[in-house]
Amino acid sequence: MTTLPSTADVVIVGAGPTGLALACMLAADGVPFVLVDRLAEGANTSRAAVVHARTLEVLEELKVTDRLHAEGRIVARFTIRDRDRALATIRFDRLPTRYPHTLMIPQQRTEAILLDRLRELGGDVSRPYAVSDVQQDGGSVSVTMAANGYPAQTIRAQYLVGCDGMHSTVREHAGIGFTGDAYEHSFLLADVRMDWHLRADEVILFFSPEGLVVVAPLPGGTHRVVATVNEAPEHPDVADVQQLLDTRGPITGAARVNEVVWSSRFRVHHRLAERYRAGRILLAGDAAHVHSPAGGQGMNTGIQDAVMLGQVLAAVLAGRADEGRLDEYERVRRPVAQRVVAFTDRMTRIATLSTPRRRMMRNAVIRAVGPVAGGTLAFELAGLRNRPAAHAG
Repeated sequence: MTTLPSTADVVIVGAGPTGLALACMLAADGVPFVLVDRLAEGANTSRAAVVHARTLEVLEELKVTDRLHAEGRIVARFTIRDRDRALATIRFDRLPTRYPHTLMIPQQRTEAILLDRLRELGGDVSRPYAVSDVQQDGGSVSVTMAANGYPAQTIRAQYLVGCDGMHSTVREHAGIGFTGDAYEHSFLLADVRMDWHLRADEVILFFSPEGLVVVAPLPGGTHRVVATVNEAPEHPDVADVQQLLDTRGPITGAARVNEVVWSSRFRVHHRLAERYRAGRILLAGDAAHVHSPAGGQGMNTGIQDAVMLGQVLAAVLAGRADEGRLDEYERVRRPVAQRVVAFTDRMTRIATLSTPRRRMMRNAVIRAVGPVAGGTLAFELAGLRNRPAAHAG
């Protein structure tokens, strides 16, 4: 535990990818900040593993894009299949960007790369601190935090940013509503080593009567498996993942799971904060929006939040923009999250249709429109629709 300063321009709560990216932006601009997290150490599991093209573009400013590429695995295609039958192929290698692909890299490595960059810029994370109180007036916001029985410490700051996830304490203190619901199914997630006979440069979404399963290649010869299940086991094992692939994956050249490197279960919500700002308190990442993992949008949307918010905060604090500029952050980023929540919800519901007739109609429509709609879907998944109007790829 470290002694926190009594004042800062910005306090950031939550040191996941969103909080780290925001801290890097502020550090690069010379803004005094404090970044705290309630966990004693950073992520050591893969969790989010997809970095899309638009995120790679915005991270160029932080000089981490090349580092991510050095450790990640490039994937150029996203294929939708019903067991052995290919329904559509979405190609990223035709996108108008310097990064015409998806990059697969475990979240703990993304966080480690961002943390290394933050330390190069003179910043760091203070752990473990839990927010116990937030008070704001017209000129500042006071954040009180405690750590493992030590006396509470209070920081007086100009702004407080909650990057502290779906159960955000900052959002609760700000009194901002978080509307939405949870999906009926739970999700199983596992990183495995397996014998696999399909292409190694694509993410594959399999439809089946039992539900969906997604298989994606990761660095180091492992694969990420994500599936909807009625009730996922707490720690899925080899037999659990093998059963999913046997009943939902390819029939010809069926996969054989040899080892589960890491696994988990989770229940997915689709929720959106009613606003992104309450006075001197702002939200970013999962504190502002959560949704289905379909398309790997969550971490990407949060990092893009962070980059824009960092630019806006730095400009306001340096006097290059008035405080009203902070409202632009919500005007730009909340509609993006609203669209992502709706888009991933549609993808999830389409993928989990329950009746044979509906599944047959879905498959027929996908096969018919796939060649035409594939480019549009790739553009949407890659986040390129979120570029400023003047951006050139």
